[in-house]
Amino acid sequence: MLRYYKNKELVLERLDEAVANCWIDAINPTPDEKKFLFDLGIPMDFITYSLDVDERSRIEEEDNGTMLIIIRIPYYMGEKENIPYITIPLGIILTDKYIVTVCEKSTDTIEVFASGKTPKLSTTKRNRFALQILMRGTTSFLDDLRTINKNMDSLEDKLYASMQNTELLEMLKYQKSYVYFAQSLKQNELALFRISKHPSFKKYEEDEDLIEDVIVENTQAMDMTNISASILSNLMDAFASVISNNLNVVMKLLASVTIILSIPSIITGFFGMNINFPDIIETHDFAMIAIFGVIVLFMFFAIYIFQKKNWF
Repeated sequence: MLRYYKNKELVLERLDEAVANCWIDAINPTPDEKKFLFDLGIPMDFITYSLDVDERSRIEEEDNGTMLIIIRIPYYMGEKENIPYITIPLGIILTDKYIVTVCEKSTDTIEVFASGKTPKLSTTKRNRFALQILMRGTTSFLDDLRTINKNMDSLEDKLYASMQNTELLEMLKYQKSYVYFAQSLKQNELALFRISKHPSFKKYEEDEDLIEDVIVENTQAMDMTNISASILSNLMDAFASVISNNLNVVMKLLASVTIILSIPSIITGFFGMNINFPDIIETHDFAMIAIFGVIVLFMFFAIYIFQKKNWF
């Protein structure tokens, strides 16, 4: 899908076709749409790179000045997925006439601009527009990290109450998201560093300030990701130990109860053997009561020993 936008009084308006100094938003473009972009002067390799789900964050420039910036941005898959949050590449292509964004999926990072609610946007200032996209992509990491941390707090409360494996498995899913975020932010940091050194982004002081702000936000997102991942890892280890300890306590109790209940079987088992017992045991009226009394006595003695040793 291709969408065309151009600013009017610093607010984006949607167009029906591509014009000079417009923004072209390409979301999972079809082969025909790729050919159309190619006819506009967009290198086909730049389009292909931007749609490669495993593409690393980087910057590349053609001899004619056409520039490709690839960063990785967060994408919400859904709570029922194995990994709720992943990262996907977003390609920003700058030419002498257009600014083109290429992404495999529709993301909040781009939709914020496409909605027209973001002020002070100018498609004629393509470098600054690209930096604003980079800023939005970085802040998206922070927004999603705050959401994940809230979910972690909720799971932690449930884990305190239930001590089941379900909550640990849910935490494991978010731990994978932290890994995706950490790797992508590290790649973005290298790309942002190269952008900050590029001459075209150092012409205006506002652009320099903006790229510095993007780098600061990216660093903050990296620190937040690393801290949250470390806390989650320690939390999962602690609760795994608690669950294991609880299981040991249950097993210890069951073993103690089994030993105590085996006492009657051991004592009465002797009377099932082919052994000649004294006649008084077989003929006395209170012999059975005495045997039961001995059994109970041994059981209470075993209970006393177990309680003294704290084996219950």
